[in-house]
Amino acid sequence: MQNEEQIWRLVDENAPPMIALSDTIWGMPELCYNEHRSCAEHTKALREAGFRVTENVADIPTAVMGEAGEGGPVIAILGEYDALPGLSQEAGMAEPRPLPGDGTGHGCGHNLLGSASMLAAIAVKDWLAANGVQGRVRYYGCPAEEGGAAKGFMVRDGAFDDVDIAISWHPSAFSGVNEPVSLANTRIDFSFTGRSSHAAAAPHLGRSALDAVELMNVGVNYMREHMPSDARIHYAYLDAGGVAPNVVQGFAKVRYLIRARDVTELNRLVTRVRKIADGAALMTECTVSTQVISAVSNLLGNKPLEAAMQTAFDRLGPPPFDEEDRELARKFQATLSAEDISASWRRAGVPEQPETPLCSIIVPADAKPEKMVGSTDVGDVSWKVPTVQARGATYAIGTPGHSWQLTAQGKTAASHKGLVHVAKAMAGTAVEALNNPAIIAAAQAEHAAKMAKQPYVCPLPEGAKPALKMSLA
Repeated sequence: MQNEEQIWRLVDENAPPMIALSDTIWGMPELCYNEHRSCAEHTKALREAGFRVTENVADIPTAVMGEAGEGGPVIAILGEYDALPGLSQEAGMAEPRPLPGDGTGHGCGHNLLGSASMLAAIAVKDWLAANGVQGRVRYYGCPAEEGGAAKGFMVRDGAFDDVDIAISWHPSAFSGVNEPVSLANTRIDFSFTGRSSHAAAAPHLGRSALDAVELMNVGVNYMREHMPSDARIHYAYLDAGGVAPNVVQGFAKVRYLIRARDVTELNRLVTRVRKIADGAALMTECTVSTQVISAVSNLLGNKPLEAAMQTAFDRLGPPPFDEEDRELARKFQATLSAEDISASWRRAGVPEQPETPLCSIIVPADAKPEKMVGSTDVGDVSWKVPTVQARGATYAIGTPGHSWQLTAQGKTAASHKGLVHVAKAMAGTAVEALNNPAIIAAAQAEHAAKMAKQPYVCPLPEGAKPALKMSLA
């Protein structure tokens, strides 16, 4: 208990600059692989906190790593700071009110994610120094979680080769250990090239690339009936061939996001989608080329680390939200549907309490949550080293991910309290592992057993590089 109280105190002592960092990042939202200012702010904060800094991790300009301590086990704490397009919103306002600019906003809370993880790393650094404990803590500033798979490239480049365990978190409506369930996915751009012509005078001379894209989409839509129920396929037009309907479109481009429960099933689906693209090209007498933009693995759980984190949360107790926090949360809930709110409780796996707008519990270990069907590049880290993730309550129950409501709550007092709270849970988990080598040994033994059964195979194709200039439009 003494170690817990010490690490919690160290988190509190270091919290003010990390809360300020979170607000700064909220105010400069940047998209996938373009987080130059956000990365610079994290790099500056690492140097000011006394970390040994490595920039351009895995040759990614917006990836940074800071290390502190000497010898002993290496504890990685993962942070993120990328934003999303189309989710700009005035802070604290419970009605749609986009800010001037390009429409980018922190609609997934990554401004909080990076800052809380760095806060946990700073507290562990100070704890190591204060107690003369052998061990190293590393903060990994990871870009491009939203569609860029940066952690997968970092894993492939060896950035985690000597890490003993990894710890991360994500903003949520509830606090507790994250159930290690996610979908493997890949993003692939399909570019069709046909032949332009005058659509009225000589349509017979044209070969429409737009027709090819539309036929591909129809084929994939028919395929949906014949794929696993937990798989997901989405698409977006990147280039529809222009705005002139009297021109046969000679070029068109579509991005596909394909998800499946694991990499093996993902590869099967990708093969089928590629065949449909080839068929669409054949039907329209176009050619098709592809570019893999990203690929991530499904999450791999680790029970010893999850047990250690659950203990840290249970001893910490729920976030210290007050009535003012709850009143603002009720205003945001008023913009949501009853189904939004009920679904949030179901995803947490705990009985619904309709009059509770903010998390007031720690989700118990025996909760039965509905399966999450999102994806994360933390999955690839979890296949490389034993990994555990927290969920930290930072917004009103029912708030949809990737929404203006979530952006609006990114600078509230409740989000700041949630940031500090989850940093204590992560730092407490790290200290418990450093104090008790048996936890790390058990985590590594379980991980090794899983790798012996199914070795990690990076889902990124050979030669794939980070899409540093990727368009999200």
